Amino acid sequence: MLPSFLSLVSVYSLYLRRCFTGAGLSSQTLRVDDESTLHFWAPTNPTAQKPSLVLIHGFGPESIWQWRKQVQFLAPHFNVYVPDLIFFGGSSTKSSERSETFQAASVGKLLDKLEVEKFHVVGTSYGGMVAYNLAKMLGEDRVQKVVIASSGVNMIKSSNVALVQRAQLEKIEDLMLPPTPQHLRILMKFSIHKPPQLLPDFLLRDFLAKLYGENRKEKMELLKGLTVGRDDTSRISPLQQEVLIVWGEEDRIFPLKLAHELKEIISKKARLELIKEASHVPQMEKPREFNNILLNFLQEHS
Repeated sequence: MLPSFLSLVSVYSLYLRRCFTGAGLSSQTLRVDDESTLHFWAPTNPTAQKPSLVLIHGFGPESIWQWRKQVQFLAPHFNVYVPDLIFFGGSSTKSSERSETFQAASVGKLLDKLEVEKFHVVGTSYGGMVAYNLAKMLGEDRVQKVVIASSGVNMIKSSNVALVQRAQLEKIEDLMLPPTPQHLRILMKFSIHKPPQLLPDFLLRDFLAKLYGENRKEKMELLKGLTVGRDDTSRISPLQQEVLIVWGEEDRIFPLKLAHELKEIISKKARLELIKEASHVPQMEKPREFNNILLNFLQEHS
C-alpha cells in the first residue's frame, strides 16, 4: 500500500473533502445511541428558508466519492445532509445488526439528533434500499419526496444469481468487495458505461486499500445481512410519498427490467427517468443530467 503522500487516492480524497467544505458542509461525528456513531456532512449554517435533503451513498467508497458532483449543485437550494452509513467513512457500531433496515434506523436517529424534522431523501444502489426503508419507517409526515437511483429494491434471489453469473464470479462479495485489481476491473466494467482503460495495477491496488480495505469483514457481513434478494418473490410494499426512480439505461448491476418493475409497485405517484449512455452510477457519469432531473422533481409542487 502506498503511503498517503504518494497515494493518488489519498490526494484525491483531500480534494473531495475540499469540494464538500466549499459547498458549505462540514465534517461531523455524532453518537446516535449507546452502540452506534455516525460520521456525516452537514450544513455549517442551515437555514429555515431551505428544505432539507439527505443523500445516501451506495456500497463501495464513502460518501464523498459518490456525491461530489451533487453537493455543490444542490447546496444553494437545500440544507444538504450526507451521512456515511455504518462501517463506511468513520461510522461504526457495536451492534450485531447488519441489515439495510438497521442502516435506515441509524440514519433516522441521526436526523432526530440534528432536529431535522422534514426532508427529501435520495439513495443510490445500496443507499436506495436504505432510503426506501427510511421513508417507510418515518412516513410521509417526515419524508417528503423519495428518489431511488440505480437500486434493486425489488430484486429477488434469482437477481443475485443472475448478477454473479453475468460477472462470471463465484459469489456476490467478489464483485461488491473486489479483492484484486482484476475483480475491481470487473466491477468498473459493470458499473460504468465507458470505464477507463489501461489503469495500472498499482493504482487499482491503491483504490482497493484506501476505499475497500477498511472494515472489510464488517462490510462482508452487511452484504450477507441484506434482506433484499433473499427470497424468490419481492417483499416490497408501496410508499405513500412521491417517488422518482432514476436509472442508467446500460446498468449491468441492476438491469433496466428491475426499474420498470419497481415503478409499478413502489408508489402510485412514481415516475421513472432513464439516462442514456450511463450505467450504475449516473450521478457520476452524467452529473448535469442527473442533477437537473433531481432538482426539477424536488422543486416541483405536489
